[in-house]
Amino acid sequence: MGNKVRAAAYGRVSTEKDDQANSLKSQRKYFSDYISQHEDWELTGIYYDEGISGTQTAKRKGFNQMIQDAMAGRIDLILTKEVSRFARNTVDTLSFVRKLKAKGVRVIFTIDNIDTMDGDGELRLSIMATLAQDESRKTSERVKWGQKRRMEQGVVFGRDLLGYTVKQGRMFVNEEEAEIVRSIFHKYTNEQKGTHIIARELQEEGIQPKRGTMWSNTMILKVLKNEKYAGDLCQKKTITPDYLSHRKKKNEGEEEMVYLKNHHTPIIDRVLWERTQKELERRSLSYHKASKCSRYWCSGMVKCGECGAGFVVRTKKRMDGSIYRAWRCYHHANYGKRKEVGEGAEYGCDNTAVSDLALRTCVRYAVKQVDFDWDAVETEILWRIKNLKQADTYAEDAAVIEKKIEEIQTKKKKCVDLALEGILSADELTEQKEWYDGQKERLERKLLRARKEEETEKKRRSCFERYVGAVDKILHFNVEEESLYRELVDEIIVYPGQIVCVWLKYIPFGIQMRIHSCGRRDRYQTEILESVLVGK
Repeated sequence: MGNKVRAAAYGRVSTEKDDQANSLKSQRKYFSDYISQHEDWELTGIYYDEGISGTQTAKRKGFNQMIQDAMAGRIDLILTKEVSRFARNTVDTLSFVRKLKAKGVRVIFTIDNIDTMDGDGELRLSIMATLAQDESRKTSERVKWGQKRRMEQGVVFGRDLLGYTVKQGRMFVNEEEAEIVRSIFHKYTNEQKGTHIIARELQEEGIQPKRGTMWSNTMILKVLKNEKYAGDLCQKKTITPDYLSHRKKKNEGEEEMVYLKNHHTPIIDRVLWERTQKELERRSLSYHKASKCSRYWCSGMVKCGECGAGFVVRTKKRMDGSIYRAWRCYHHANYGKRKEVGEGAEYGCDNTAVSDLALRTCVRYAVKQVDFDWDAVETEILWRIKNLKQADTYAEDAAVIEKKIEEIQTKKKKCVDLALEGILSADELTEQKEWYDGQKERLERKLLRARKEEETEKKRRSCFERYVGAVDKILHFNVEEESLYRELVDEIIVYPGQIVCVWLKYIPFGIQMRIHSCGRRDRYQTEILESVLVGK
């Protein structure tokens, strides 16, 4: 007797309830009995997944292990009861079946009576997979409808949050945490403190956030904007638009939210809540108004050499109307000097501030240190740009490839028309369709490469053109303009001990300086004590 067919089976249940677990045991017994009825078959394993949705295969460990074993040549035959248990995603079903078929692995759906090795197996499988996917869609809609009805009845969907415990669909006040919530609202609205300061004060008081280890201004804002603290409940803030991927996104009006006023015991009284919302709006308008006219020349470029955080600007208006600007580490500005929170965790930073004028002096000094043989550089750049422009002719035109793909699509449609007229048989239609699909797939890969090459060439040309302009500006630098600084500077790193390192764009080294600043107002000056070139 020859080698036996190595048969495996796959079973799946969609939830983790006890009756579903029992159903899985029944499936395992069913396949064991089924395989034992065929003398030339031998059982190699039964793969299964519990509690995983069939609409996506990425999270099904049992399913993925089975496919991996089959592709490795350890399985000849896969048994499963129905297409809906294999996958409720039509694309996944056909994709995996075709891969297995190409490897010589047969799939039998016992109840649906489909064998992928039969002539019409794939056609029938497509129909059943589409029906299974549609059933998943209907189930998803029924679940969403049921959830929304329960939300309208006041049932809470979600987890605990600061100040509240969620249990069996109801919200209960956690008095210990509620005091923290009241403190946040009081500090922001009554004491007029900023969110950064509130976060720092909570951290210094040793109060831990509900999740995570450190308070942030974002956490404080979420508390201040959460309607639950006023006793209201808003649900469906996030939605799952695609029942196949199950990915959530912010509800931006695609679905109606469920808002219930006076739903549960409030932590913040209504008057304070409304005052807080008005204050949030007022500060937001002030911030946006200021941000439009406060685009500083090195915003986002200055980094802390101590902790790696960005530097933020602090602006003061003096009595005489003049403006003083200094840059300081974000962590130092919000959390003060470095402190330990316990278990080795730290927050804050010991780095010192640096004035805006000192940074300008450093940039001006760094620019003047750059020395080029302009004629040689210009010749080299123009030669490179010329070569880049010539490279356009090396890649096949994407438009030509797109036209070829359209022609194949037209030919495919013509084959279907011929089959409907009875000129082509079903087998001939399948053969022609597979051939055209192969040609189309090859052209699509070629089109993708062509588009990538075109995009790469555009970026290269743009880069070199910017390089030419930047070098020209550096060599002819004779004015102090903020717009020019933004074009020239790539990054500025400030280290403790008044050490500043300036990195210019397109220059492969940085200029590190030790500086000393002294004087006030018009007499303020910064001296470069020493400088050295550094590499990354």
